Amino acid sequence: MSQISVVLTDDHVVVRNGIKLLLENSHEINVIGEGANGQEALELCKELKPDVLVIDIRMPVMNGIMAASKIKEYSSTTKVLILSMHDDAEYILDAAEKGASGYLLKDSSSDEFLKAIKTVHEGKKYFSGDISKVLVEGYLNMKHNTEPVTETVTTDTSANIDLTKREKEILKYVVHGKSSKEIAGILNKSVRTVETHRFNIMKKMEVKSAVELIAKVNEIASLKAELL
Repeated sequence: MSQISVVLTDDHVVVRNGIKLLLENSHEINVIGEGANGQEALELCKELKPDVLVIDIRMPVMNGIMAASKIKEYSSTTKVLILSMHDDAEYILDAAEKGASGYLLKDSSSDEFLKAIKTVHEGKKYFSGDISKVLVEGYLNMKHNTEPVTETVTTDTSANIDLTKREKEILKYVVHGKSSKEIAGILNKSVRTVETHRFNIMKKMEVKSAVELIAKVNEIASLKAELL
């Protein structure tokens, strides 16, 4: 069976070397290129046409999600597998929407890592157990949210954003710079529950990240006054 060709991208050399050793010890995968940022990854994919690009998210020059969104311009057959330490919903959802075929946490087992590469190489999607739960729960909550809406927030641009009492409470903590883990501790809820609420908030406010979310709040005077 022919080996799966991989371009590996991570800005930490020690981490990259460890991942490369793990992959090549499998004898099923051949790391044909290494990069330290998203732009390098794209240029390597353009030149080498790997089967799979394994890439971290937070890197200088260009992050992994942005690289995933541009990959087809450089190598139409290359699949993207995000390998990250971040399990925040906004990263996961953004990666999925930007074209990544898979998302795996760095603390996953070596067997799962190899399975993920093989799965995306076959043209399928691969999201590890915890990651897929965030996706599924987020989408189900968006469609079947049974929590009562307490009030309608009217934006300064006359668009209506319906936020529940709980969503406003979580949004307030987000605006004040709290992480999902910190919010979960304050509210005595699971991190996954907080992430699901954050997903719903971002969908309702039509943003893709925490940065965009905070910027949107700042644009809405009535909401800003209520939260700050």
